[in-house]
Amino acid sequence: MTEEMVIHLIRETFYYTLLIAGPLLLLSLVVGLAISIFQAATSISEQTLTFVPKLVVIFIVTVVVAPFMIQALKSFTIQLFQLIAQMK
Repeated sequence: MTEEMVIHLIRETFYYTLLIAGPLLLLSLVVGLAISIFQAATSISEQTLTFVPKLVVIFIVTVVVAPFMIQALKSFTIQLFQLIAQMK
């Protein structure tokens, strides 16, 4: 295994991690920011007010984006197995 192959593998790992976790993290950030602005405007300081909507949004987005996530993981796994087969 060469250094270029290791760097490529690390780059692909980070790419797929961002590709899979990115939508969930981005929407969680947007929902959290919107709720924080609402809390600041209304002077409500309830901690569970931010947790429950984020949880619901993450669940809904996970259900909607799950086929894409599975396809991306499947593609990455196939690439990894092909690299393992090439090492012989």
